[in-house]
Amino acid sequence: MPEIHSITPEQTYALRHAVLWPDKPLDYVKVEIDAEGHHYGAFQAGELVAVISLFVDGPSARFRKFATHPGYQRQGIGTLLLNHVIAEARRMGATTLWCDARLDAADFYRRFGMKSVSDTFYKGVIPYAKFSLNL
Repeated sequence: MPEIHSITPEQTYALRHAVLWPDKPLDYVKVEIDAEGHHYGAFQAGELVAVISLFVDGPSARFRKFATHPGYQRQGIGTLLLNHVIAEARRMGATTLWCDARLDAADFYRRFGMKSVSDTFYKGVIPYAKFSLNL
């Protein structure tokens, strides 16, 4: 069973880079406000296999840079991690949680009750939409 722990922003960078934007420089996966965020990692047998970053601004919380190592996808680890972040956002007083979701992951977010609340937009060639959940 994976264990979820708080981690530093720096601990997220390698997975963010490898999974989300491997063709970009490492700095591309850093978020300007990483120091203000809450970062969580899922560990399997001591190895960091999934990361997510949560940013809370009053009643609104946003998660970013959600990445699971390809060898550990479709095993429920991302589900555990996102459920943890939903609970953390609620604990921190947020009433809405949102993300910019890659459309190829939209069905995953819908399973949590998240809904698309924007038109499609692109980051490079990758289509996204804003997804939101009332907490």
